[in-house]
Amino acid sequence: MPERPNPTRVVADADVLAADLLVGDDAREALDHVRRHSWVELVASDPLLAETEALVADLADPDLAADHRARLEDERVRVEHPEGDHPALASAYRGTAAHLLSYDEGLRSAKAGLTLQPRISVSVRPPDAFARLFDAESLYEAVEGGTYPGPDVDPRA
Repeated sequence: MPERPNPTRVVADADVLAADLLVGDDAREALDHVRRHSWVELVASDPLLAETEALVADLADPDLAADHRARLEDERVRVEHPEGDHPALASAYRGTAAHLLSYDEGLRSAKAGLTLQPRISVSVRPPDAFARLFDAESLYEAVEGGTYPGPDVDPRA
C-alpha cells in the first residue's frame, strides 16, 4: 500500500517548470499557489531540475536556465530517487506529494492512473486544472488547523 500522500506537497514536471518561467499563463498561476504559501512545498529531485535546466537552455538561453535552476534549488524540498526513474514521478513518490502537475497526456491518462495507483497515490493533472481547483482555505484548515490567514509569501519575491 502506498504511503499516504501529503496534500501540501506538489511536484511540477519539467515542462511545467519551464513554462512557468518562459510562458507564464496556467503554469505560473498553478505554481504561484505553491509560492504564495509557506506551508505548501514544491518537491523536486536533482534529475528533475537537470531536465528543466536542459529544456530551458534549449528553448531560451543557458544562462537563464542556470539562474532558473538555482532559484528552484532554493525553493524546493529536495528528494533523491534511483537513476533512470521518471524524474517527476519519482519526485512525487519519494516526496510523498499528493499533486503532480504535467502537460504530458501520457502521465494523465486513465491507463497511467491505473498503473500508478497501486504504487503511488498522486493526482496528476495539468496546471490549469490545479490552479482552478486549488483551495488554500480548505487545505489550510485541514492540515494546519485554525482559520486560514491568507497568502503569507509574495510569489514574485
